[in-house]
Amino acid sequence: MLFPTIEFAAFFAVVFAVTWLLNNHNDPKKWFLVAASYVFYAAWNPNYLFILFGSSLGNYLLARLIGELEGRPRKLVFWLGVAGNLALLGVFKYYNFFVANFANLVSSLGMQPNLPFLEVALPVAISFITFHALSYLIDVYRGDLKPTKSLVDILLYISFFPHLVAGPIVRAKDFLSQTVHRSEPENVRLAFAVFLILGGLFKKVIVANYLSTDYVDAIFQNPTAYSSADLWFAMYGYALQIYCDFSAYTDIAIGVACLLGYRFPQNFNQPYRALSLQDFWRRWHITLSTWLRDYLYKPLGGNQYGLAWTCYALMVTMLLGGLWHGASWNFVIWGAMHGVALVIERVLGLAGKDGTRRLPPVIAWLITFHFVCFAWIFFRSQTFESALDYFRVMFSFQSFALTMTPLVMLMFVFGALTQIIPDRTQERAEAWYDRASVIWKIALPVVVIWLIAVASPDGVPPFIYFQF
Repeated sequence: MLFPTIEFAAFFAVVFAVTWLLNNHNDPKKWFLVAASYVFYAAWNPNYLFILFGSSLGNYLLARLIGELEGRPRKLVFWLGVAGNLALLGVFKYYNFFVANFANLVSSLGMQPNLPFLEVALPVAISFITFHALSYLIDVYRGDLKPTKSLVDILLYISFFPHLVAGPIVRAKDFLSQTVHRSEPENVRLAFAVFLILGGLFKKVIVANYLSTDYVDAIFQNPTAYSSADLWFAMYGYALQIYCDFSAYTDIAIGVACLLGYRFPQNFNQPYRALSLQDFWRRWHITLSTWLRDYLYKPLGGNQYGLAWTCYALMVTMLLGGLWHGASWNFVIWGAMHGVALVIERVLGLAGKDGTRRLPPVIAWLITFHFVCFAWIFFRSQTFESALDYFRVMFSFQSFALTMTPLVMLMFVFGALTQIIPDRTQERAEAWYDRASVIWKIALPVVVIWLIAVASPDGVPPFIYFQF
């Protein structure tokens, strides 16, 4: 069930109405939202509902046990919980990848291994389910959060349909603090939610989809058949596509959650304006980068043990962050590239804690933006060889013919505008919407959604981050 579809609109209309009808009865409301979230997940594959429920129930019981134990038994239960969550992720997402690479290694030594592969589809949202579960378990173990006695709160936290499939990654302590009481209608930021949802629909259905179907996909599928100029623009196009696609999902998710009375954290902040890789990761997929910082980088030692150890912690964090995106060496390479760049910035002092930089802003932006774009080539390419072909043709400069249509050029303009529109523009629009009459409050979203539907290409491709 995709956000920009009639099916989801009908589903959300029912959920919205029932949620607010039950608002004065908090527990029934939460059970209803859990049921709705399970229906939402079952629309993808009902066979994997047991994973969603099993992860929720298992981590609920483990957290309760951690809260009651002390000393070594407490530590043992915690690490068993971490291992269990990672095992769930590893079996479904990485087992075949590691088996295939081990088989290739053994074959290169002259042996013929006969190793079993799992013939199962990757469960939708398995990575996000695991990250939410680990967040809860780790916060309880650290003492940052008391284990909740309410099973429905954990079921809702892990399954809540707005963030279930592709984030944002919501911390347990931030979400659970909102489930203990009824939602206050006066705290719902209607204008904020409406503009996030409308902007997200435009970015996904119009900008990302047209960039994908009319330009980027064909070039990445067969880069040797196109000119160097096309490959350069397709690289920029994919950078805009993945931003518009992924930020659209999280914008809609934040807006939908807001309309239901729940707050989600910001996940993007115009990342292509970044003047360093450190700055980029403070703007791109913010909830993932802060999760990796707090639950991986800092526990590894962070910057507490000198420059060499800091570089080590950065590399490990980014390598695992790359692997988190998928069982492919291309994702590992993408993570490694970002890790190396962050290490270089740290060693050269190009992005210090105080934000000072040794490069002029324009040069810093050009370097950062193009590095991010070059890394996206590995992220987007299906194989390592196709990524190398892409670079080879792109830097051959043998042909400058462009297959880009005027419509695609317009999508580039729209995509670029998302990075430069100042925050005060949306703030002014929200202020106007808050003052507007009820007729305008209804007419604006209806007209905008109708225009997006009329202007959209046929079909709605899944969001890019659904595969993660």
